[in-house]
Amino acid sequence: MDYVELNIPVANTEQSGIVIAYLSDFPFESFSEDNDTLKAYIPKNALYDCKDKVDALLTDMGITGTAYIEIETQNWNALWESNFTPVEVDSVCTIRAPFSPAPLSGLDIVIMPKMSFGTGHHATTWLMTAEIMKCDMNGMNGLDMGSGTGVLAIVAVKRGAKHVDAVDIDDWAYENCCENIAANNVADSITPMLGDASAIEGKHYDFILANINRNILLADMARYAATLRSGGKLFMSGFLERDIETLTAKAAELGFDAVNTRLKDGWAVLVCRKR
Repeated sequence: MDYVELNIPVANTEQSGIVIAYLSDFPFESFSEDNDTLKAYIPKNALYDCKDKVDALLTDMGITGTAYIEIETQNWNALWESNFTPVEVDSVCTIRAPFSPAPLSGLDIVIMPKMSFGTGHHATTWLMTAEIMKCDMNGMNGLDMGSGTGVLAIVAVKRGAKHVDAVDIDDWAYENCCENIAANNVADSITPMLGDASAIEGKHYDFILANINRNILLADMARYAATLRSGGKLFMSGFLERDIETLTAKAAELGFDAVNTRLKDGWAVLVCRKR
């Protein structure tokens, strides 16, 4: 699969976060920041259907000087690997590529550096990982919704979870998740599933991890509530600090109490408990 890298000039981290939030409504699969440039990656065939809308959005935001660069499949891994450095989360967990040395202490998570979102570099993955590391998940069954690389499911299992369903709508993410759970020796405890929130109908979980985006969280939260057992926790990220109130209010309507929030680079995580 060939990808396109969209280079977007940004003034600061806050603007970068806002642009990512808006672009997340389109089929962009990954983002990285390089000084004053935000790089957004999208499958070449998916760009055809949304390029005009993306360009109009950036123009409306007053952003000019963008550039599209085609990346052939055979060049992608070398490009990604060259920028993939280990990510340390609160000194208790390290997310790294197979070619990086293992940490001396803490949880060790190995992620193959491919297109799927969830390498730990984005603030939302970091925030979700930090919250999972605070929880005792021994013997629990959970869901990683919009699982990407499967990194959060892997962290949960290494924190004691008995089993996690890892659901993503993207076939590339599904394949990468399969690779990663094998690399971390947790294939028996994680079931990758290709699909959307309808895939969890009739299932029941002790916890749900959902690192997606504001609109999908609001649209699918009722489904999460229906599958989560009483007392279970819902971990949500993929949204900006300004959206905390909206998501907290929606959660309250569905029988959740907010337990904790945390911020990083303008992004937020919200942890709720089902009443």
